[in-house]
Amino acid sequence: MADGKNDVPDLSSIPVRVLVVDDDESHAQAVAESLERINCECRVAGSGAAGSKMVSGESWDVVVTDLQMDDVDGLEILTQVKEELPDAEVIVLTGHGSITSAVTAMQHGAYTYLTKPLDISELRSAVEKASARLRLIRRNAELRRSLEERFGFEGVIGNSSQMHRIIEILKNVSPTDSTILIQGENGTGKELVAKAIHQNSHRKSKPFVPLNISALPDSILESELFGHEQGAFTGASGRRIGKFEHANGGTLFLDEVGEMPMDTQVKMLRVLEERKITRLGANDELDINVRLVAATNANLKKMVDEGTFREDLYYRLNVVAIDLPPLRERPGDIPLLMEHFLKDLSKRIGKEVEGFSRTARKALLSYHWPGNIRQLRNTIESMLVMDTDGLLDVDGLPADIAPLVAHDDGSSEGDAASGADALIGRPLSEVEKYYIQRALDLTDGNREETARLLGIGERTLYRKIKEYDLRK
Repeated sequence: MADGKNDVPDLSSIPVRVLVVDDDESHAQAVAESLERINCECRVAGSGAAGSKMVSGESWDVVVTDLQMDDVDGLEILTQVKEELPDAEVIVLTGHGSITSAVTAMQHGAYTYLTKPLDISELRSAVEKASARLRLIRRNAELRRSLEERFGFEGVIGNSSQMHRIIEILKNVSPTDSTILIQGENGTGKELVAKAIHQNSHRKSKPFVPLNISALPDSILESELFGHEQGAFTGASGRRIGKFEHANGGTLFLDEVGEMPMDTQVKMLRVLEERKITRLGANDELDINVRLVAATNANLKKMVDEGTFREDLYYRLNVVAIDLPPLRERPGDIPLLMEHFLKDLSKRIGKEVEGFSRTARKALLSYHWPGNIRQLRNTIESMLVMDTDGLLDVDGLPADIAPLVAHDDGSSEGDAASGADALIGRPLSEVEKYYIQRALDLTDGNREETARLLGIGERTLYRKIKEYDLRK
C-alpha cells in the first residue's frame, strides 16, 4: 500500500479565508491587517447587514464578528454562519460589559470570544487554532476520499488493477436502473457488490431484498418471488407478499440465478419486460418498480449453449456484466483485506490484538484461498476467537491452512521443491533476487507490504528493485 501522505494535499499552505464584521470600520481594517500577516485572506464588512450578505454570498473559514452592532448583531451573524457554513468557526468580539452575551454566543456555537481592546497575539492565536481544526477536518475528508478512490467503493475493498476496474464500473452503473449480472466464484463478495450498487443509487432509501435461489425448493420459489393469495395451493392459509413486492422502489438481489427452474425463467422474463407481477392464485396484475441485480457462480453462457438456461433471459439479465476475480488472482489485495477484517472483527468480538505475527502474515499471503474473501474473513475470525496472547500466530490457523506453513518463507512443500530447492548452490544475489521477486508477486507489487513481508525497509527494497531490475 502506497503511503497515503502522498495522495492527500498539504493544506497548511492554503490561506485561511476570514471575514471581519464590525461597524467600526477602522477597527475592522486593523483586525484584518493583523491577520493577513499570518497567512489569512481577509475581507471586511462595515456593518452587520453587510456581513450577513457576505456570509450568504461567499464561503468563509473563520468569521470574526463584533457582538454589539446597530443593525444585525453578532448573535444573528453567528446563527446565520452555523446554518449556512456549518464547518466555519466564529470568533466573537465584545466589550467588558457584555460578557454575559458572549457566554450566550458560546452556547450557540461560537469558537471563542475575545474582549476589547483586543490583544492582537491573542486574536492571532485564536484564529490559528480555529483554522488548524478546519485543516484537520479537511485533511480527514481528503483522506477518506483518497481511500475510497484507491481502496474501495462503499465497502468494496481492493487496490489491485482488477478491483480498480470494477470500482469504476460500479461508479458508472450504480446511479442507473440497468439490470446487472455479477459473476464470480463462491465467496468473492457478490452480495457485497450488489449492496454497494444499491447504496450508491437513487434507490438507497428503499429496501434491498436478497434471495438465494439455490436455498429454496422449486415448489416454493415462485411464491417467494411473486407472492400468493389465500388458497392458491395446499398450505396457503393467507395472502403472502413476494420479494418483488417487498423490494418495490428498491433493489432485488437474486443470488445463484443459474439455479432457477425453466418454468420460473419464463415468468421472470415476462416480469422484466413488462414490469408487472401476478401473485399465485390472483387474476390482477401489479405494477412493480424494482431494480434487479442477479448473481451466479455458474457459466450462464455455457448453460445457454447446453439448453439449461434461456438465452432471452440471459441477455435480459446481462445488460451490465461484472466479473469478480477470485482472491488468488489478486493477492495484492490480501493485506488490505486482512487489516480490514482484523479491525472490523476485533471491534465486533470485543478483543484487541497487536496484529499478525510475521509467520502468520506470510502464511495468509501465501495461501491460495479456494473459498475466497469469505474464507479469509472466517479464518481471521477463528484466529481472533482462539487467540490467548494478543498476537495472531500460526498456532491459531485452521487445520487446512496450517500444514502449508512449512518454510520460513511461507511457501508449501511443492513450492519449495520447484523454487527454493532449485537455488541451492546458486550465488546469494540470485537467491535474494528470487525471494524479492516472489514477495512482489505475492503483494501485487505493493512495496510497503513487500518490505514488511521481507523484514526490510522500503528504501532498501527500492534499491534492490533497481539493482535487480525487478518487475514492480
